[in-house]
Amino acid sequence: MTSAIVPPPFTQLLHAVCARAQAAGAFQSARIEGSRLICEAKDSAAPAFYSLSFFDGRAWVMLQTADRWLSQSIEQDLVHTGDKLDELIEEEMIELGYRGARLAFEHFRSPDKLFTFRTALPVSIAEMEGHNAAELASHALLGYEACFRRLGDMEGGDDE
Repeated sequence: MTSAIVPPPFTQLLHAVCARAQAAGAFQSARIEGSRLICEAKDSAAPAFYSLSFFDGRAWVMLQTADRWLSQSIEQDLVHTGDKLDELIEEEMIELGYRGARLAFEHFRSPDKLFTFRTALPVSIAEMEGHNAAELASHALLGYEACFRRLGDMEGGDDE
């Protein structure tokens, strides 16, 4: 991920989305660290976190974990069910009130060795100050949490 200067409108977006994430109660914690919103996953079998970050000129929602087994447990669930992750994320976002187009996602291991699922938000820097951008970013962040919570060992996985 390429580092970049974070525009002031993104900083405002972080604060708006952080307040919504805290109010939702879906995360173990939600806090701003530097130029990122970090939300720790609740009850995950291994440490994992959701985030809202700015790089490569775009706002991104992500789920990341350093734990290979947690990432593989998510992938295994998707293989077994045949579900498509973009469809699952979209369904959760719609439940939250999202009415836009389906958002694409990427899955990879980052250079800092984190297993990463991420989605670029279709919002320009100029649009980041508005209510609609905060709503979109919140829908994506909370949609990610609702989707991934049910996959793999994100709800504990101690039942073996």
